[in-house]
Amino acid sequence: MRTRRGTARLRGWGGVGAMGLACAVAGSLVLVLPDRGGAGDDAVRQGGPGSTVAAPARADAADCNDRSLSPSPKDGPTIEKIRNREVKKLIVGVDQNSYRWGYRDPNKKGGELEGFDIDLAREIAEEIFGDRDAVVFRAIPTNERIPAIQSGQVDMVVRTMTVNCERLKDVDFSTGYFETGQQVLAPKKSDITGYDPSLTGKKICSASGSIAEDELKKKNYSADITTTVPNQLDCLVRLQLGEVDAVVTDSALAAGQAAQDPTVELKGEEPFTTEHYGVAMKKGSDDLVRRVNKVLDDYREDGGWQKSYDKWLKEGLGKSSGPPDAEYRD
Repeated sequence: MRTRRGTARLRGWGGVGAMGLACAVAGSLVLVLPDRGGAGDDAVRQGGPGSTVAAPARADAADCNDRSLSPSPKDGPTIEKIRNREVKKLIVGVDQNSYRWGYRDPNKKGGELEGFDIDLAREIAEEIFGDRDAVVFRAIPTNERIPAIQSGQVDMVVRTMTVNCERLKDVDFSTGYFETGQQVLAPKKSDITGYDPSLTGKKICSASGSIAEDELKKKNYSADITTTVPNQLDCLVRLQLGEVDAVVTDSALAAGQAAQDPTVELKGEEPFTTEHYGVAMKKGSDDLVRRVNKVLDDYREDGGWQKSYDKWLKEGLGKSSGPPDAEYRD
């Protein structure tokens, strides 16, 4: 196993400017998939606004997190197939409603997708095709990320997707490129204090196929009144309409939602899980996984990751020392 150091230590989300919900419903290119049970999810470690806290310890190595194939610049059958098909572009599953990760800014002409995950997808496209614009973005809901990969409708998913052992049964992952964790989002005036008994009797929302949904199945203070929705942003809408009392999601996305709506905030001093986002690809596409890991390796070393972080996330997360450690199994 080879490890590259550089674990991020992220700060609270205070000081993020608000943004209207219009970005959630701006022009879109949506990939509509049949309703199948898939896995997916969204997931940063920080406390309340302006605070810095220690994250929970990461799961043991046996948990599979981030143990991916070592980087390689070599082409292989998967990459050759992508290059030789009629559409000479990388097809990437993304989100279009996650503020600063993958979203459309209604205040900008053209409505192009932008954000931290979008930057990474363009880096991968440049590596494979020599052109950052050689990419087709397909917006997919949280619970359809794995089915979209398995069916071949996308080459990969770059969509705040957490690496875990269960998902590794269905797809292959790159090494982790961002560290985060689950947390509770609720109105500032709420008496909810975190993922604790203060949720008893409350209406809780999570995205179907998300890590949040999995965690709620393990320990749910309101099992009889839990709501699941196709996309995580739908939970914010339900929260704003008063249909639910709280949202459980990864704190990176929750903080973006708090930026969109200053009446809500993260509850609890820190996330109650520790997770890493990875790029998901079809099982057996080893050459593509290695090539993506090379991109991530370069992205860490040449400052590209930090540049993108500073552009999209620093305002809310504060200063970061870099991405998580890259761990390889060979």
